[in-house]
Amino acid sequence: MNKRQYNIDFVLILCVIAMSIFGIIIIGSATRINVNGIEGNFISQILWFISGLVLMAVFVLWDYRKFSRLYIGLYILNIALLVLVLTNGRSVQNVQRWIFGIQPSEFAKIFIIIYLAKFIDKFHKKINNISIMIFASLSVLIPVVLIMKQPSLSASLVLIAIFLIEMFIGDISGKYIKIALLIFIPIAVIVLFDVFKNECRILDVFLNDYQIKRITDYVNSDFSNPDYYQTKNSIWAIGSGQLTGKGLFKGTINQLSYLPYSHNDFIFSVVGEEFGFVGCTAVLIVMFIIISRCVNIAVNSEDFTGTLIAGGVAGMLAFQTFVNIGVATGLLPNTGMPFPFLSYGGSSMWVNMIAIGLVLNVGIRKQKNIF
Repeated sequence: MNKRQYNIDFVLILCVIAMSIFGIIIIGSATRINVNGIEGNFISQILWFISGLVLMAVFVLWDYRKFSRLYIGLYILNIALLVLVLTNGRSVQNVQRWIFGIQPSEFAKIFIIIYLAKFIDKFHKKINNISIMIFASLSVLIPVVLIMKQPSLSASLVLIAIFLIEMFIGDISGKYIKIALLIFIPIAVIVLFDVFKNECRILDVFLNDYQIKRITDYVNSDFSNPDYYQTKNSIWAIGSGQLTGKGLFKGTINQLSYLPYSHNDFIFSVVGEEFGFVGCTAVLIVMFIIISRCVNIAVNSEDFTGTLIAGGVAGMLAFQTFVNIGVATGLLPNTGMPFPFLSYGGSSMWVNMIAIGLVLNVGIRKQKNIF
């Protein structure tokens, strides 16, 4: 056996597999396979999970140091796919996100992690040079704008989060963070003031009408408002589960179709209703283990590119988990953010599996000697 094989993080692999299988079970409940039979989305998720394991294995074996050298080509491919979606993609309900059966906006997350990891590593000593920072910012801004055109606010937010996390890991100077906060905080206050006045003149420049409506519905939080129906029922579903839940296939709000998109954006609500506080806590513990193992691999990576890749993946998973739960519990406005490994979706499953494959790839390389 190759010595590097001893460094494979089997705990991380087992947690990812356990979360994915549990997600398939919950998707089965959300799509009511107990009534409709085993078909459709349930079968698709199983196939995506199995193919995702193959992709994870491929990216474990493919040395990330060689793969990351293609970062410019991968970035160009990323932009080409996003442009192709806007020109020839499949449109569903005025949303144009799919081409060749996949969502390039999901794969953009991996492309950006690899691109930024190699870029920041290459210019690490000059990372606080203003021209380098502007170039890195523009590199991320281009795919963000293209994804916003689809539109997909959630994927855009993930790219921004990845950029901020990667720059932080890349030792960006504290003065730039202070400057960014001095600019961002006043703008955020002005935008919030605008939203509370129900005018939304600023958001109207950047967001679509339905996205603005989600924000205004969140601010008003009126349970009698029909537009707040989804969030209201999500909160009720989680609350009704109490300590141990109603049991698999026994969640009344879910089973009676009072919770739209329960197999995707609001999958956590199904967990809460059918498995209660205990089930929700177990899911969070497993996600915490997955993210913490990614962080541990990032800290112990033999090179800075590996640190940035593993750290970027950890940040991506943590951000998506936080936002998804925030939406399901009514703490954040609805953004359509999938729960990693748990929510329904082929592109999301593949991207998350590839991401874990890259992290494991970083982990099996020679670890740093603390002595």
